[in-house]
Amino acid sequence: MEKIRLGNSELNASRIGLGVMRMGTRSERDAQKTIESAISHGINFFESANVYGAGKSSTAFGRALKDAKISRDKILIQSKGGIVRGDNFKRVDYSKENLIQSVEDELSRIGTDYLDVFVLHRPDVLVEPDEVAEAFNILEQSGKVRYFGVSNQNSLDIELLKTAVKQPLIVNQLQFGIMHTGMIDQQIHVNMTDDAANMRDAELLAYSRIHEMTIQTWSPLQFGYFGGVFVDNPDFPELNEVLGRLADHYQTNKSAIAVAWILRHPANMQVIIGSMSDHHIREMAEGDNVNLTRQDWYDIYLAAGNMLP
Repeated sequence: MEKIRLGNSELNASRIGLGVMRMGTRSERDAQKTIESAISHGINFFESANVYGAGKSSTAFGRALKDAKISRDKILIQSKGGIVRGDNFKRVDYSKENLIQSVEDELSRIGTDYLDVFVLHRPDVLVEPDEVAEAFNILEQSGKVRYFGVSNQNSLDIELLKTAVKQPLIVNQLQFGIMHTGMIDQQIHVNMTDDAANMRDAELLAYSRIHEMTIQTWSPLQFGYFGGVFVDNPDFPELNEVLGRLADHYQTNKSAIAVAWILRHPANMQVIIGSMSDHHIREMAEGDNVNLTRQDWYDIYLAAGNMLP
């Protein structure tokens, strides 16, 4: 699989990465098979978070790596922290103590000495950038984190962090795909008054390209906020007709075309898939081999219910 450089770092990651959010519900053998499947299809990038499965997903991931005998230096591991959940409470907490503890807990669960990337998971409206900077400095100097990034944050959130944080923020993880195209809609509908013209993220797509931040796309095959998968969904007949036509043309499958649609964008995005199935991992990994034309890309965009002025 083709690799990309994450941000302006030295990390060369597969264009398609595997998120392990659902791994905590898998048997040990099935979790191992999922990791082996991802590796066999060229995936070298794995992503977790301290809240996935209340920590069970990271534990299962670490055990699967050990069972599959995967050498740590052959893969890249990213985790997210900042969200705190309990039985009767939930908050986002960017305090120095919580960020450091989040990393310590993830290292213990996964069974590794370091994270290649540590990402702030959703914005903390009570953020104090100096505290984040202190945490990042300690984590970097201790060798526990190599690089840092953010998730679900707009460009002004990032600029606020950068008033204190000195490490480059190399990634921003955002929901993006054929049925979640707000960043593109706003760009296409500039200077118009329809709903698609509303700027909801402070020109995040252009900002990411200018500042060399890799956009990591989560839920690439979902519609809405975990509304379900649009591939082969009868609620989206026109889109699936176009995906099917292009799948036949490129001798692949609809999921691969949906992934290729994201990879075709010149922002050089990385697609984070979340399937635990070998069949689905293989289908989506095929998207790395599909080079859509400009017309293909716009045909899919329009079939998803969007319009061009």
